[in-house]
Amino acid sequence: MNKKTLIVTEDGSHTLFLPEINEHYHSIHGAVAESKHVFIEAGLKPKINNITSINILEVGLGTGLNAALTLLEAENNKKIVRYFAAEPNPISADNIAKLNYADIAGGDRMKEALRAIHEADRERKVLIGDYFVFHYHENKIQQIEFENNFFDVVYFDAFSPGVQPEMWTADVFEKIFAAMKPGGILVTYVAKGEVRRTMKACGFAIEKLPGFAGKREMTRAVKND
Repeated sequence: MNKKTLIVTEDGSHTLFLPEINEHYHSIHGAVAESKHVFIEAGLKPKINNITSINILEVGLGTGLNAALTLLEAENNKKIVRYFAAEPNPISADNIAKLNYADIAGGDRMKEALRAIHEADRERKVLIGDYFVFHYHENKIQQIEFENNFFDVVYFDAFSPGVQPEMWTADVFEKIFAAMKPGGILVTYVAKGEVRRTMKACGFAIEKLPGFAGKREMTRAVKND
C-alpha cells in the first residue's frame, strides 16, 4: 500500500486514495466532516462529558485525523484521553505533510497534533500536550494484547469489509468486546447487515444511527452493563 493519491473532498479537506485497492481513507464527501460525524459526535461526545478520563481504541489510525480531532476535544474539555491506535501500515511523512486538515479544523494546533501523533514512538505511551496520552501500536489488531474491560470507546475505522474482510470477523469483534468496559461503545461508518449480525453474535447491542452525507446509516455497537 505504498502509492497514494491526494484527493480534495467536498468540505475542502484532503483524503488519500489507494488505487491498488480502489479505496479512500475518508469519505470523498468530506474527510473532516465525516470524522466528526461518525467518531467525534457519535463516539466521543456521548462519553466525554460524563467521566473525568476516557480510554479510546482506534482500529486503523490511517491519516491520524480521528486521533487529532480527539486530541483537540480533550484539550477543549480538559479531559484526559488515553488513546491506543492500531496501524500496521503507517502513512509516509511526505503524505502526512501534504494533508490540509489544519486549514479546515484546529489551525496550528491541528498541525502540531498530527505531526506528534505520526512521529510518536511505537509501542509505548507518549504524552502529547496536557491531556492526550497516545500509544501507537504498529501492528494488526489481531496481534495486540489488550487489558479486559478497559476501553470506553472504540473507533472502528478499518477499510471496508469488501477490501479488508479479515478485519470484520467474529474473532476481531470478540477480542474488542472483551477489551471494552461495560457500557462502552464502538462506532463505525459501516452499516452492512452481515457486519451487524457478526457484532450482535459477539454480544453487542446494535444501534442504527444516521450515516454521513447521504449514507442512510452508520453503526454504534454497545457493550451493555
